[in-house]
Amino acid sequence: MIHVNNIHKSFDGTHILKGVETQFENGKTNLIIGQSGSGKTVFLKCLLGLFMPEEGSISYDGKIYKDLTPDEKRNLRQEMGMVFQGSALFDSMTVAGNVMFPLEMFTKQSKSEMQDRVDIVLKRVNLIDAHHKYPSEISGGMQKRVAIARAIVMNPKYLFCDEPNSGLDPRTSIIIDNLIKEITEEYNITTVINTHDMNSVMQIGEKIIFLKNGLKEWEGTKHEIFKTDNKAVTDFVYSSDLFKKVRQMYIEEKN
Repeated sequence: MIHVNNIHKSFDGTHILKGVETQFENGKTNLIIGQSGSGKTVFLKCLLGLFMPEEGSISYDGKIYKDLTPDEKRNLRQEMGMVFQGSALFDSMTVAGNVMFPLEMFTKQSKSEMQDRVDIVLKRVNLIDAHHKYPSEISGGMQKRVAIARAIVMNPKYLFCDEPNSGLDPRTSIIIDNLIKEITEEYNITTVINTHDMNSVMQIGEKIIFLKNGLKEWEGTKHEIFKTDNKAVTDFVYSSDLFKKVRQMYIEEKN
């Protein structure tokens, strides 16, 4: 579990995060949504330990990050997996090489142990026959699955995803959403996802945080978001006519 306690973050006198407070439970997909400039990316980087809040604190299973020693912070970061927006694969490395990279950097495992672990995670993301291919030789959806495999190869406690569906078609996006949710539940990971994809919100939003101008405007589940009367949330989530109709159908069905 990650507990966020009243964090504030500023840059050059501009107040970006203004007392955000929430918690993210393990075994659940926790989504952060909001318009561009709402503070989502800064918030995610604070969770990753890349930015240090000026006020407040972030704790990971009871360990307050700012109170940790440098070695303890380094160890905590190794318990974090990250799926980047553009997958961020190394073009010069094979699929297996990309997935093995964190193991080579941060563990003392033998080559055979690393290969066994790579085999396990590539099988888990349904890429059994892709070991020797290069990123340029596989589709965008496959690249995203490689990125997920790399993120979980070290058995992280915490998984962070920045726009994991960026650039993917709707069908592939659903596959990636379901894969992230399955892995979260299977390994009991605390998963936090930054997204603009409202399909993801409706599909896997077990907990949703809506940020607006650096403030936590609303939080709830994918079911509660249908019923909220918070105008800022409904204007953002139901900005298209299609989603407005979906919401109306949901409300009518429940009534």
